[in-house]
Amino acid sequence: MSVEMLIPIAIIGGLGLFFGVGLSFASKKFEVQVDERIKLIRETLPGANCAACGYTGCDAFAEAVAEGKAKADGCPVGGAGVAREIRKIMGTGTEEGGSPGEKDRKKEEEGQTARVLCGGTYDTCKAKYKYEGIEDCDAATALYGGPSACNYGCVGLGTCVRACPFGGIVVENGLARVLESKCKGCGLCVKACPKNIIKLVPRYSKHTVLCSSHDRGLVVRQLCDVGCIACLRCVRICTVGAISMDDQLAVVNPQLCMNCGECVKVCPTSTIKQL
Repeated sequence: MSVEMLIPIAIIGGLGLFFGVGLSFASKKFEVQVDERIKLIRETLPGANCAACGYTGCDAFAEAVAEGKAKADGCPVGGAGVAREIRKIMGTGTEEGGSPGEKDRKKEEEGQTARVLCGGTYDTCKAKYKYEGIEDCDAATALYGGPSACNYGCVGLGTCVRACPFGGIVVENGLARVLESKCKGCGLCVKACPKNIIKLVPRYSKHTVLCSSHDRGLVVRQLCDVGCIACLRCVRICTVGAISMDDQLAVVNPQLCMNCGECVKVCPTSTIKQL
């Protein structure tokens, strides 16, 4: 091989060595330190990317927790079990308000599920008008409060169905219904409902007043066959004081309810259901 060929080869080799050493030095000099806890937290999360935590997804939430901008129990889908694992990663052994172990175990056993506090279907609740617009509950509600004669009733156009990333809600006969076996308790449907009739309740709560109307009993009777008429029978029959009235509407306190079922038996409109 001639000298004329060796010189450019040596130059190119030397430049390669020079730039290689330079890049190696630069990579260490300007290296961005990655918090290993972010990866560990991300692996702990369920990966639903539902944004119920208030962040764009699980990656963003993991970063926020590692940076101290979000709480360990900020993932409603993961629940208490995930929160406990995140606290271990973060090295926080205490939780404000009590022992984290005891509180987490209790929450994990109970969990939450969404429930539609309305029982008015096309068959049981009168219509105000025939709606033929966009299949969206917000749009329908903007028109005289929606097609249902009851201003507190389910619009039934499936906005909550589309908001649920888990397929946990269906609309049957004009009434949204939560499939509790699929519900993760993320609360996205709660935020999506323009009538504010979807609530998160403890899973152990079996008795629910499927009505949200605060109208007087006489008005409710004229509009819906299954609405609460504020007759107070359920309040009187409950021996543990788990039922109270809130502006013409019966409300069950799940923390006091013994699930005896007596309120279901005396309800004249079958508004209280055992689910």
